[in-house]
Order: sequence, then structure tokens, then C-alpha cells
Amino acid sequence: MAKIIAINGSPKPEGNTSLMLKKVLEVCKSTGHEVELFQAGGRTVRGCTACGGCKAGACVIGDWINELHEKMVAADAIIMGSPTYFATLTPELKAVIDRTGFTSRRNGNQFSRKIGAAVAAVRRCGSIHVLDSINHFYQISDMVVPGSSYWNMSVSAFPGDFEKDDEGNKTMERLGENINWLLEKLVG
Repeated sequence: MAKIIAINGSPKPEGNTSLMLKKVLEVCKSTGHEVELFQAGGRTVRGCTACGGCKAGACVIGDWINELHEKMVAADAIIMGSPTYFATLTPELKAVIDRTGFTSRRNGNQFSRKIGAAVAAVRRCGSIHVLDSINHFYQISDMVVPGSSYWNMSVSAFPGDFEKDDEGNKTMERLGENINWLLEKLVG
């Protein structure tokens, strides 16, 4: 059994991004994997200060990012999701990427060869930049990035729109299936 953590960058714990992540986790859990949804969006957080103190194994800012970093290190797969805000991801998720990324890289590249998947909710456009931002983090962290049947996004402008997005639901289901397939190959 593998561990999978999904990180919701949306400040809405029950919004479309959360629904998307839950759909992927539902598929992963159905094959016996341990899953967790971590709410990052809406929490007070500072960005990385580039102080270099993370060489000691944790970010010196000492907030909830360190708890999340430990969960990410323990996970076999990390899924990050964000709504699209002015064609980019939320500031909370950007802080997660910068601070856990530096801490991981300065302490033996702790995310190397883990699975990393990105999902984005979008009103109309801009989701590709969100997905690229998250996937660039995965790629520089030496992670394995699965694909799906389409871009890992949903056209979901208003609360509950994801539930009506058939293609978005199928894309999230297939993403979950591909994560399960990779976990079987990589973790056993």
C-alpha cells in the first residue's frame, strides 16, 4: 500500500479544486492506497526568504509548511491542485512549492522519484500556466509525472461546476488510474 497526499491550494475547502482532488484520491483509495487531502489554501503563510536555513532539515520559518513537508517526504505520490488566479496558482501553493522544494533539495533531494501530479480549476483560460508551474516543480525535483486523457483541468467557474464537467471528471478518474498504475510499477 502506497501513501498519497493531495494538497488543495484553493482557499475553498469544498470548492472545485477540492472536488477534483477528491475524485483522483477516490480512485487511488479504491485500490487500497492510503490517501490524505491537505488544506493549504486559505492558511496564513510566508513565502521563501532564501535564507538557506533549510539545510538543517526543516524551514526555519517554522509554520505549517514543515508539517506538510514531512507528509510529502513520507508520501509515494504528491498531487497538487490550484484554481487559476490571474493565469497562475494561488500564493499559498506557490509558498508550498518554494519552501518544501528548497528544503527537499538541500536535504538529499527528498522528493526524487516520487510521483507528482497537478490539477487546475479554471473559469476560461490560464490553467496551462498553473499546470506548468506545478509540473516544473515536479520535474526539477526529479519526480515522475503521469499524464491523463486530457490536460488535468476542469472548466469550473462557479461552485459545483466540476460535478457537471463530464470530461473533467473522466480526466481526474484516468489520472487516478495512471497514478495507481505507476505506483504498482514503482512501489509494488
